[in-house]
Amino acid sequence: MMALPLAGALALLVPSFLPGEDAVRRFGVGVSGATLLVALSALTAFDFGAPSRMQLQVDRAWAPSIGLRFHLGVDGISLPLVVLTALLTFLCFLYTVKHPPQGGRIRLFVALLLVLEVGLLGTFVALDMVLFFVFFEVVLIPMYAVIAIWGSGERRAAATKFILYTLLGSGLLLAGMLLVAVNAGTLDMTELARRHGAGLSHGVQLTAFALMGLGFAVKAPMWPLHTWLPDAHTAAPTAGSVLLAGVLLKMGTYGLIRVALPAAPDGAAFWAPWLGLFAVVGIVYGALACLAQRDLKRMIAYSSVGHMGFVLLGIATLTPVGVNAALFGNIAHGLITGLLFFLAGAVKDRYGTGDLRELGGGMLTTAPRLASLLTFASIASLGLPGLAGFWGEMLALLGAYRPHADLPRETFVTFMAVAALGAVLTAAYFLRLLAKITHGPVTGPVPAGARTITAYEYAAWTPLIALTLLVGLWPKALLDVTTAPVRALLGGG
Repeated sequence: MMALPLAGALALLVPSFLPGEDAVRRFGVGVSGATLLVALSALTAFDFGAPSRMQLQVDRAWAPSIGLRFHLGVDGISLPLVVLTALLTFLCFLYTVKHPPQGGRIRLFVALLLVLEVGLLGTFVALDMVLFFVFFEVVLIPMYAVIAIWGSGERRAAATKFILYTLLGSGLLLAGMLLVAVNAGTLDMTELARRHGAGLSHGVQLTAFALMGLGFAVKAPMWPLHTWLPDAHTAAPTAGSVLLAGVLLKMGTYGLIRVALPAAPDGAAFWAPWLGLFAVVGIVYGALACLAQRDLKRMIAYSSVGHMGFVLLGIATLTPVGVNAALFGNIAHGLITGLLFFLAGAVKDRYGTGDLRELGGGMLTTAPRLASLLTFASIASLGLPGLAGFWGEMLALLGAYRPHADLPRETFVTFMAVAALGAVLTAAYFLRLLAKITHGPVTGPVPAGARTITAYEYAAWTPLIALTLLVGLWPKALLDVTTAPVRALLGGG
């Protein structure tokens, strides 16, 4: 699954290979499509009767002298994220066939997206801590280049801010991982999860969880470490924004669940109230920031801060309900926000701007199909029951109402109330957005082609719409996959 995009990226280094830009873009579709087929074959080969067991494993000696192994595998926690990553990457390439980024150099763009896919997939299937860290870092340079070269506005400043923040977080993450590895005597993540903190002193666990938690929180992003995100999203091209919101943010929350919680449970219990506090501040802050935004992409970026706050709140409860909420919220956010950034890119392509004041109103009249899809994505993101966004938020609130027995319940009930206020504010800013640009009288010129949606756009957006409906109407399909491995990861067998 990872060899295909890697081989595709290496092939594009040969200048004589596929000289035309159209051929290069279609090559990207083919390689990412083949990768998606392998991911779907993993889905069909997965034994859903035992989702807590690591399956489809590859375990080879990598550097035996220091105990490193090339150890890969999936369980019910990582499998949905693997499929989501392969799907979103394929849809981005499909969209790029007829809507390439501004700035040319398509060969480099396609190669970087394929390398990005390698890093993303590797992060979700790695079971050795050093291997996990390597894949975690592989993502940084391609995303930096995508923003810096093909972005808009202050793209270089945004790209620099992105990489500085994430490199700082990575340094803290590596320190925490090495602290665990040295004291536990192993780098194997499955072994660390099985031990559930055994052999690590209370002080080591507190320190290790703090270091790893800060490293993952930068990527999540958790308030107040989020400030790189709005700039990066606003500057990035459409494909970069979709992958950044749809998958990259999930690396942080997945790392907290996969690495930090099982390796240092005492540290998790100690820091959980603080994690919950920062999460609910992020929920309210993100919603208030959205109400003040005048740029469509920037508003969606700040909405991610709020939505990922619900994911972090679920993790902070340290309960199966809360962690399931986090995993569900990861998938829902990836589908819905990925669709929102696709639509924001389409609006900018047609109207030449993402400024809400310049867009004016009446889009349901001037671009009815695009406005209808934007309305669907917005109400899904605000958490309407029956759509995917509802379940992650609702379960996170339920987890906060009944947190782990070792946590202060009154504190978490307060967090629940504040988060519920944030959910109301989320509805407010999305309804404000729709009132501002889709409804009301037409206030500006109607651009040519506003009423038309291309076949490639439909092809890129339809799977996300269908999955948002499917997961929203049938949440059991996802919860049945994640529940057993979450209980095992939290020490419940």
